[in-house]
Amino acid sequence: MPAVNAMAGTINIPGLGNFDVPPEFDAPAQELNKQFQSMVAPQNQAAPAPGITFENPFQTQQQSAGAVALDAARTKLGASYNWGAAGPQSFDCSGLVQWAYRQAGVELPRTSFEQSHVGAPVAFQNLQAGDIVITNGGGHVGIYAGDGKLLNAVQSGTPVSYTHLSADDVVTARRIV
Repeated sequence: MPAVNAMAGTINIPGLGNFDVPPEFDAPAQELNKQFQSMVAPQNQAAPAPGITFENPFQTQQQSAGAVALDAARTKLGASYNWGAAGPQSFDCSGLVQWAYRQAGVELPRTSFEQSHVGAPVAFQNLQAGDIVITNGGGHVGIYAGDGKLLNAVQSGTPVSYTHLSADDVVTARRIV
């Protein structure tokens, strides 16, 4: 690979590094550098004109582990129930929760009983989508999906689905942070 001319332009992409470009692209490279710098400049600079907004592609919103796990579990709606299964094609209740949280980078224990002791306890009225909910005397677990619904692998013959959740059903609820 030929060496780049010492007079070559450089594009500096914050968070990625510097990239040399041929000399004929020096002017566009300088313009790009100005745009990148304005995107990552401190917030105390003058605001853009009203009605004009710029999004900074380098700022990302991070979802909670629970939100990522819930999104992952939603991809398994309709998957078959199989006692002792932990995915990716079939699940039992705790296998679904364990698999979904693994997709969020969180390792949970395998059984609903063990899962009932992880994270922080959450009152029913404070449930958020993605919290894990233990029901059935501690023998069942699912992921709270919001609006009084639990996403879970219920029993043999019933695919992964949403079920209604009431406060009377809950043994404990846990938030994984």
